[in-house]
Amino acid sequence: MSRLITVASAQLGPIEREESKDSVLKRMTDMMRHAHDRGARLVVFPEMALTTFFPRWHIEDEAELDAFYETEMPSAQTQPLFDLAKELGVGFYLGYSEMFFDDDGKKRRFNTAILVNQQAEIVGKYRKVHLPGHATYEPERPWQHLEKGYFEVGDLGFPVFRTMGGVMGMCLCNDRRWPETWRVMGMQDVDLVMLGYNTPVYNSVASESPHLRMFHNHISMQAGAYQNGTWAVGTAKAGMEGGVDMMAGSCIIAPTGEIVAQGRTLEDELVIADCDLDACNHYKNTVFNFAEHRQPDQYGLITETAGVILPPDD
Repeated sequence: MSRLITVASAQLGPIEREESKDSVLKRMTDMMRHAHDRGARLVVFPEMALTTFFPRWHIEDEAELDAFYETEMPSAQTQPLFDLAKELGVGFYLGYSEMFFDDDGKKRRFNTAILVNQQAEIVGKYRKVHLPGHATYEPERPWQHLEKGYFEVGDLGFPVFRTMGGVMGMCLCNDRRWPETWRVMGMQDVDLVMLGYNTPVYNSVASESPHLRMFHNHISMQAGAYQNGTWAVGTAKAGMEGGVDMMAGSCIIAPTGEIVAQGRTLEDELVIADCDLDACNHYKNTVFNFAEHRQPDQYGLITETAGVILPPDD
């Protein structure tokens, strides 16, 4: 008997700065209901799903910045999403901005995702490791990308979670571009990787065509899925948001590396596919049988250094 789960990538259209979280949550609960009506039992929302992508602005007022973060999950405001998930028997992945004070009274901020099971219980948390952008205001940019200033590097690694009939993993946006992300989860027998993203159509400091940007978006996920024998679900927040054109391309990718379902709009849209988690087994047991073929003693540079080590001069 196959391990079949119907998954919905719940792409969100733009969220403007002035849109309330209650309004966004209404959109999300509507999408969850529609996904359930179409047979989905796992819904994947985007990165920073509850707000606009605020790192595009240089925000100096601390209280104004704090308003974009969640200090508890669920909160009174987000509880209806959990209540609906429990009512429908639908699990979900949710990206949001997390803030708390540690035992020393230090304010901590992370770009975070959680995995919620079909009983509305939080069964997993991930904090984004590969933060892109820059840490301080750069006036030459047409818009900012201040993730390095507004978040800390994630401190939870790349854990996986046994739930909903399989081994589930999470990452966020820029993580998808780094093969280490996928391999660490692959080494834990992951069956399905969920990731939300907020990615501009244009790079503010480099000349890349929209076609090339979308190609890189998809090939990163397709390679990660194939090379680790896993399903992958990528969910965008898309459209013209805050004056910046944001990439769509939400998709579901099979362990073959093939895109089996893809969005077609820049708006709120469901992308749904039946994911047979047993389809991972062929690759895990043959081409990517890690125990049989990996040579970890030859990979030292990957963990010994972050930057490039040049070969000696001639």
